[in-house]
Amino acid sequence: METTTPLIMETTSERNTATFTHLSTLSQYIIPFGNYIFPILIWTSYKDKSEFVNHHGKQALNFQLSLLLYTLILALIAIPIFVILFFQNLPMEAVFNDEDFVIRNFNFEGNIGLLTIGITAVVLFGLLKVVEFFLVIYASIKTSNGEYYKYPLTIPFIK
Repeated sequence: METTTPLIMETTSERNTATFTHLSTLSQYIIPFGNYIFPILIWTSYKDKSEFVNHHGKQALNFQLSLLLYTLILALIAIPIFVILFFQNLPMEAVFNDEDFVIRNFNFEGNIGLLTIGITAVVLFGLLKVVEFFLVIYASIKTSNGEYYKYPLTIPFIK
């Protein structure tokens, strides 16, 4: 026997609002913190009017907050590593004698472990941004079709 899922009866307006909530996170590429500002504005305006918009607003915000946390963790790993490696190889006589400094004899063998960790964190950040872009588009498509979508690896900050 074939089972069918019940039809979701969200209005076109609700679907469009929820879709736009997801898409508004892409405003981060034009407006700083737009990925938080616009979803919050849309979600708070419509959360009491539609359970569908409420669900998707929470999902979009939780996903963006989770990405912020992941980005901070990666930055806390990568930045100190690169700063330590830079200062380890900075010729101090150039700093104190106001000379042009050139990093000579960078010791890759002695720093390969730290470099690997730092570069891995930077690559993971890049992958995170690419995955974010495609997941936002995917969530928008699912939402415009009237489906409830939940982002993967998302911490439920807003319940």
